[in-house]
Amino acid sequence: MTTLKLTADREGERADGLLARLVPDLTRSAAQKLLERGAVTREGRPVRKNDRPAPGDMLEVVLPDPEPIDVPPQNIPLDVVYEDADVIVVNKPVGLVVHPAPGHPDGTLVNALLYHCGTSLSGINGQLRPGVVHRIDRDTSGLIIAAKNDRAHLALAAQLQDHSLARTYEAVAVGSLKEDSGTVDAPIGRHPADRKKMAVDRKNGREAVTHWSILARYPGYTHVECRLETGRTHQIRVHLASIGHPLLGDTVYGAKKAVPGLAGQCLHARRLRFVHPSTGELLELECPLPDWFREVLRKIDR
Repeated sequence: MTTLKLTADREGERADGLLARLVPDLTRSAAQKLLERGAVTREGRPVRKNDRPAPGDMLEVVLPDPEPIDVPPQNIPLDVVYEDADVIVVNKPVGLVVHPAPGHPDGTLVNALLYHCGTSLSGINGQLRPGVVHRIDRDTSGLIIAAKNDRAHLALAAQLQDHSLARTYEAVAVGSLKEDSGTVDAPIGRHPADRKKMAVDRKNGREAVTHWSILARYPGYTHVECRLETGRTHQIRVHLASIGHPLLGDTVYGAKKAVPGLAGQCLHARRLRFVHPSTGELLELECPLPDWFREVLRKIDR
């Protein structure tokens, strides 16, 4: 059993929503089951799912012992940028899916991490697996971090929540952005007509902020750096498309025809900054632009 101590930080939030937000990988339905079993207490008394803890209230959450998931470890080569007993950071190539899903049951980053990490895994949410703290798309390359134990997972998830885990990307956008830098502050939610897509949704979307700055200008294109303040699904792709500059190669939010020689959108997770969950040291990691990205820059520099 693992016992977590969480502090309520929002006025009027239901207990099930609070747990789902603060405990990594815990869905709202899983949070409700914990509450129904009496596994969440406040001052020794069980908390109900529709209770609304006051800011500052301390909740104790007893998580079940994790069970192995039905995902086979696979010996898939990993480009490890940093690794210790708590965390592992890898440089993910284009085409590698992060989590198993319909259509991609194996051959994913999780399969590779299960093989590489062995028994050093996070068990948050009752499943023994690498605690992938954030995701990047299949056709996006670059840095991604995973936790090897529950303590590290919770610490990194908290940094993701308060925006202190910083992620910087490089991208090639279609067209010429007028300013040298700017910010897109526009909430993102599911597309109203296509559930596989995301869209700017100012009524029901979740807060999303992307800061961008220009690295270089090319005829018809702009090489940009994007710093995420939040981490919504497809955030950079949706935000840049929303201001009229979709990513080169993005057939979901931009042109409908694929770019020859480009697997997907031209987007690379270049830098990652976080506070180490054990040592408190500020780590700043970087991986170079991959060859395919450099080739794109060479082709548009005409």
